[in-house]
Parts: sequence; C-alpha cells; structure tokens
Amino acid sequence: MRRLAPGAWFRVTAIEALHRAYRLARAGKKHRPEVARFGLDVERHLLDLQAELEDGSYRPGAYRLFTLYERKPRVIAAAPFRDRVVHHAVMQVVEPHLDRSFVADSYACRRGKGVHRAVDRYQQWAARYAYVLKLDVRKYFDSVDHTVLKDQLARRIADRRVMDLLCLIIDHSPGLEPGRGIPIGNLTSQIFANVYLDDIDHLIKERLGFRAYLRYVDDLVLLADDTRGLWAARDAIALQMAGIGLELHPSKAQVYRSSERVELLGYHLSRRRRWLRNENGYRARRRLQALAEGYARGALELEDVRARVMSWLGHAQHAEAGALCESLLADIVFRRARSA
Repeated sequence: MRRLAPGAWFRVTAIEALHRAYRLARAGKKHRPEVARFGLDVERHLLDLQAELEDGSYRPGAYRLFTLYERKPRVIAAAPFRDRVVHHAVMQVVEPHLDRSFVADSYACRRGKGVHRAVDRYQQWAARYAYVLKLDVRKYFDSVDHTVLKDQLARRIADRRVMDLLCLIIDHSPGLEPGRGIPIGNLTSQIFANVYLDDIDHLIKERLGFRAYLRYVDDLVLLADDTRGLWAARDAIALQMAGIGLELHPSKAQVYRSSERVELLGYHLSRRRRWLRNENGYRARRRLQALAEGYARGALELEDVRARVMSWLGHAQHAEAGALCESLLADIVFRRARSA
C-alpha cells in the first residue's frame, strides 16, 4: 500500500481539526468535571495544544488506572482529556489511511463493522462450512512489542512528524513492561491493535487461503470443511505470531462443529440462532442498578443514562433476549433522590 504522504501533519494540527477532535473526545462525556473545565475555555486550551504540537513540546499526561471485573480483571488506562483530544486529532488523519490495508473481515473499531456484523458473517459461514477453529491471543495488549509496532506504522506512514507523535504515544504506555504493551482504553490502542495483527490477517486470507476467516481484536475464527487443515493453520499462525512476540492461548484453541452452539463475541451462536451468555444478564442488572444510583445522587445526567442503556439494549436485541430486557427494565427505576 502507499504510505501516508508528508504534509499530513498539518491536517492533524490545524485548529479546525483540533476542534473536531475536541467534539469527538467529549461525546457522551461533557458533564464530567475534567471535560467541563476544558470546555469553559476551549479556544485557549486548543491553541495551547496546537502550539505544543507545533514546537515539539507536547508531552502526554499521567494516565488514571482502574480495574474492570468482567469475566476476568482488566486494567483500563484513562488518558487525560487533553491527550484524548490529541488522540482523536491524529487518528482522524491516520485511521482512514491505515484502514485501507485491513482485510474486509477484520471487524473491531472500524466504521461499518462491529460485533454484530462479525456475528452475522460467522453465521453465514457456519451454514456453509462444517468446522470452526477459535483462537485467542494470550495477553494481547500487554504483549505488543513497541519496536515491531513502530516498524509496522513506519511502513504505512511517511510523514515524520506524525510518526514522532505516534511513537510518543506508544512510548508513554503506562504500568507495562518497558518497550512492550499498549493500554486498554485508548482510541489509539484500538487502531494499533488492528495494525499489529494485519499481517496475520493477510497470511490467513492470502497465503493460507482461508476465505472464511474473521477477527475481532484478538479473537480469530476460521471455518473449513476439514479439521486437519484448521489445525495446520493454527500451527502456521502460532509460528507467525511468535515472530512478533505473541502467543496463542493454548487452552482456547478449539475446533467445533459449526452445527454446535459456539460462544463468540458475547453470544452463544448456532447457525441460525443467537443467545446472550448467562452472565451477560447478571452484569447488565448490576450496571443498571449502578446507573440508577448514580442518577439518583446527581452524578449522571439523563442523557448519559439513556446512552448507556440504549447501548446495552442494542447489543441484546440481536439475540433472543426480549424477556430478559423487559425484566431488567421493569425492575430498575431512575429517579432523582429528594433533597433533605
């Protein structure tokens, strides 16, 4: 593919681009104190950011780390708001260019893709092929090698100043082994995760010849009519991944009949039906209760609550979960607490 040409830097740092980045970064978060403070004097903040980017003095701030417990604990790194503006500014320019090299069946964090498109695609193929191989990369985000990632980006980006900014963001990864790992939670990390496995995607599609292959972040799914070819593909993929510092999770490399119910991307899937995982309903109830409590004490606005509820309902409505949705929404009441 052609490299992103020199001159892209000016599209990153133009004040109009920074304004767009600010609007994207604050979407759904404008009532948060840090975002509100930035918005009180947005012109000055954006001009300061522009000056720092232009003279090379910009440095990322400290991440806020917290742990989410969903099936397994995950450390999430939240960048300061002004850094998230920078992430959006650079990715507005870089992401569309990088996206052109990705295979069509890479579904994470891409416009027009997503979980539900991936699930639709899987079910189309499950109706055609007899067997499914599921693969999972062990500790994917923690294992990304910074040198390899920078080399992959440099093959795609010729603008030196854009590359310098991306390298600065990569090197600022918090709480991880030096030279390795990208933080879960960054917009940039989502795009880097697609770049890092792009060569693996092309290996599977082009050199190994698997038409029925899809990936969502670090979940890889191949379908075929014989198990021998699938296990041989697993070995070839593992070898290629070892070259970039990755390892397939040994206990999660499994072959299933496509006629079986397969767990994938938050659903249990057959060829024509889909159900939510059992724990999904329990987690949804806890989240709704937390939203109701936050709304009651004034920590959340109604639009924040509505956006999060609709997001979960959007996921649930793609499965046979009508009764679950009715039950959850009937049990939770959103009401402001009365002042003493």
